[in-house]
Amino acid sequence: MKKTAQKKQSAVHYTIVPKDLAGHLFNVSVTVPVPSPEGQVFALPAWIPGSYMIREFARNIVRIRAEANGAPVALTKIDKHSWRAAPCAGPLTLHYEVYAWDLSVRAAHLDQTHGFFNGTSVFLRVLGQEAGPHEVDIQRPGDPLAKTWRVATAMKELGAKRYGFGSYVAADYDELIDHPVEMGDFALASFKAHGIPHDIVITGRVPNLDMARLQADLKAICEAQIALFEPGTKKAPVDRYVFMTMAVGDGYGGLEHRASTALICARADLPSTASPQVGEPNEGYLKFLGLCSHEYFHTWNVKRIKPAVFAPYDLQVENYTPLLWLFEGFTSYYDDLMLVRAGIIKEATYFKLLGKTIGSVLRGSGRLKQSVADSSFDAWSKYYRQDENSPNAIISYYTKGSLIALAFDLTIRARTGGAKTLDDVMRALWERYGRDFYPTIGRGVTEAEVEALFDEVSGLKLRTLFDKFVRGTDDLPLAKLFTPFGMKLVDERKSGKPSFDAGIGRDPLGAKLTQVHEGGAAHQAGLSALDIVIAIDGLRVNGNPSNVDALLSRYRVGDKLTVHAFRRDELMAFDVTLQGDRVPGITLAPAVAGKKSVALPRPSAA
Repeated sequence: MKKTAQKKQSAVHYTIVPKDLAGHLFNVSVTVPVPSPEGQVFALPAWIPGSYMIREFARNIVRIRAEANGAPVALTKIDKHSWRAAPCAGPLTLHYEVYAWDLSVRAAHLDQTHGFFNGTSVFLRVLGQEAGPHEVDIQRPGDPLAKTWRVATAMKELGAKRYGFGSYVAADYDELIDHPVEMGDFALASFKAHGIPHDIVITGRVPNLDMARLQADLKAICEAQIALFEPGTKKAPVDRYVFMTMAVGDGYGGLEHRASTALICARADLPSTASPQVGEPNEGYLKFLGLCSHEYFHTWNVKRIKPAVFAPYDLQVENYTPLLWLFEGFTSYYDDLMLVRAGIIKEATYFKLLGKTIGSVLRGSGRLKQSVADSSFDAWSKYYRQDENSPNAIISYYTKGSLIALAFDLTIRARTGGAKTLDDVMRALWERYGRDFYPTIGRGVTEAEVEALFDEVSGLKLRTLFDKFVRGTDDLPLAKLFTPFGMKLVDERKSGKPSFDAGIGRDPLGAKLTQVHEGGAAHQAGLSALDIVIAIDGLRVNGNPSNVDALLSRYRVGDKLTVHAFRRDELMAFDVTLQGDRVPGITLAPAVAGKKSVALPRPSAA
């Protein structure tokens, strides 16, 4: 019997051109060889995976038109991010302009210095044809300022050369939008982590960048994480990885992708050959390495091990999950821990970082009102839309989630005598739900499966921890959990220091209260967030937050004073009774002076 050859699906083809650098416009076209006979529908995603907020990227499409075989085709907008083309014989092409002036890791940005885009901001989805191959022709700008630009992306080259303009290919739409693109005159370096090439791309002016130090530190971090998930084979889940960093005067953030990450940082946080750092990184560089570690860990945890509702994503509406405490919180636990395991920082530095995290969680009363499971589910409307009352109303699934990871790790280690650790749980998640997730989209993990796996791997019954700390709002008993490891946790609040217990910001008139913490002196006196304090006991407040501290230093806890403040355009007076500073000051140290700590969770045997 003669076999009939299966017809290969024609690729959806995109062309993207940085058209107007000064006007921040990309010209984009998408060609569909065989459009739907009922009329092809196109849609731009409403959000980008990893950033859980509806952003409505289609609002940046300036104009759009359709044509087929040289003739215009009617195009009807059917909702805020979707269009339907009239039925026609293919190929059908849409031409549109995208305004790109969002200097973040989430969207697209274009000017005379560089271009950057995520596919969710520029590539219309062809409904019904997402599973087939998608090709992209990335063209060089015509502007003479861009004649030396290169291209950085983890997307597979089709006709383009590595770092060059030209054609690239993705297996499907999901992969297409998971490879951000940077173009410009960037600094470039490479290293291998357990044999896998990793590129470092730095855009922006960074005098005397110490790329050698950055290469060495990132190599150590990457190899430590690869070894965590694959201790036997040391096999990374990617063929190549790209760290894309935009260096600016002041900025911080990152967004994970399957084979790359987009980062933004302050240029002062990057290491300099003019003042080489000996030993541990300084505070700024340590923050940047922690960010890199966090996003790289996502290569496993959330890019391949996923919540069930993310497999696949619905890109037009919110995708609700109560599991972000696991995917963001546990990643936040491991990001700093990996710096220790990689030999970049010592235990003492790690404990300082951990103390700050514990203090930040204890700072707001929102932790007693919202669980991390609810925080995750409400990320779309609460965590990503924070306001001045957020510390009193919500908890971060990042920070408390990281402490929950610590609590699970310490509990498992203590109750199994060190035979099992959280590492074993993460490896089990990887082996069952992540390792084979691609090339076709596999299935994610449910809440019930997560809880069952913790019990199975540890050999323990951990339901109480889930009930109290994941689904509940109890404070974690970290001091008790550290005790078996010879560690002491102390909360040293500066109770003798008088305080308003409010966030203080600058304003031309005085000091703006950015947040007023529930139960604090400002709250008890009737002051509110956004009030502008102009005088304390008749003395002018000059707008510098340190000026408020200087004025309050003349008083004692319990003293009464008069505060004048503007609320909107009305001058009001408040009688304030000063309280002691309620900011937690957490320290971790060996319970016995001079005794070496054994509290640091270390890798377990595979």
